[in-house]
Amino acid sequence: MNFSHYNIVSKIKDSENYFILNLLSGSADILEPEKAKEILGGIYTDLIEMTDRGYIVNQDDEKKLYKEKYLNFLDNRNDDEVQIFFVPNYSCNFSCSYCYQNQYYNERNPLNSEIISAFYDYVDIEFANRKKYITIFGGEPLLPGEKQKANIKSLLSEAKKRNIDIAIVTNGYTLSEYIEVLKTANIREIQVTLDGTAELHNMRRYLKNKADTFEKIVEGIDACLANNFSVNLRFVADKQNINGLPELADFSINKGWTKSPLFKTQIGRNYELHHCQESRERLFTRVSLYEEIYKLVKRYPQILEFHKPAFSISKFIFEQEDMPDPLFDSCPACKTEWAFDYTGKIYSCTATVGKAGEELGTFYPEKSKHEQLIAEWEERDVTSIPECKGCSLQLACGGGCGSIAKNNTGKILSSDCRPVKELLELGFGLYYATN
Repeated sequence: MNFSHYNIVSKIKDSENYFILNLLSGSADILEPEKAKEILGGIYTDLIEMTDRGYIVNQDDEKKLYKEKYLNFLDNRNDDEVQIFFVPNYSCNFSCSYCYQNQYYNERNPLNSEIISAFYDYVDIEFANRKKYITIFGGEPLLPGEKQKANIKSLLSEAKKRNIDIAIVTNGYTLSEYIEVLKTANIREIQVTLDGTAELHNMRRYLKNKADTFEKIVEGIDACLANNFSVNLRFVADKQNINGLPELADFSINKGWTKSPLFKTQIGRNYELHHCQESRERLFTRVSLYEEIYKLVKRYPQILEFHKPAFSISKFIFEQEDMPDPLFDSCPACKTEWAFDYTGKIYSCTATVGKAGEELGTFYPEKSKHEQLIAEWEERDVTSIPECKGCSLQLACGGGCGSIAKNNTGKILSSDCRPVKELLELGFGLYYATN
């Protein structure tokens, strides 16, 4: 019998206690210091209990369990809903300080009805037997002007005919003007970004002419909630605006947004995907961002009414009082996510869409596929990434983002390692203390 390869043991932040968890067996426990010292020293006084919990295993049995869980994962993923992104344009009315798309080439030939028809024809055939929804992405998809509105109406109308839900990722500036258009579709959610309250946000996310945008976005969020559209508010964090998180939380609470079942939030990290306009000194690592969030929540607990950070799987464990399934793959590209744009090109995901050299085929004017590249994206999971195979954290990390890995190493089958243990230490420190 052996100590499981998939055990994760570490000390809880700001506590004398430790945690132990194992995603393969589905177990998690809090350890008092003496017990943790024994386990870390290879002394197992509660051998029967530790065996029952899957922390002590027969290696052959563990290999069988791993294979069984992996096959279940593949079966479930094949039944999962597919998110299909469509970019009607890469142009934008904003000039955000950290835009990663501002060097993208914008084709002069605009979206038209023929391209929209070709897109839906492709979706009808290629995703015929899959649950799916479409996310309209950009650039900024909800640009002002009748021509743009007509294109969005057409995209929504074709989705409605097929009973396909729509999600929209927008900067939110023109939301109020698009409400009547959005009412014609089955809107699943609208993602909008606020990088803080007015002063901070306007410093980072402004119009091409440098004009402020905060008030109009807030107006748009209010309009969405008033019309029963789900809003997913995104806060893009770096060292310039992270200390504005408590104020944004207070603002959202005072607006009554956080009481609405239609309102949810996410915190995104401003990071170098392809390039950044601003200095890298402003950027957080994954760990340093969540260390700052941890400190802020300890000081301003009202943040948790606005947003509960995941800290890897910590939030799930404490909210569900259960363990999530093992994560054999955290990259949905070419499996449960695809991206298309108005030029007729096909890409693996939102991180690659529009980037020269990342095309995987075309749906217009003719259909084509780079089968070998697609197969490589489809193959990518912890069983095919060399760095993941011997890693005890693999089932919580899932190999990370394939696009970032490829950007960093030039290889799809390489890892984008997540700081799982450090995030769990923070998450257990936060949620264990409040439960």
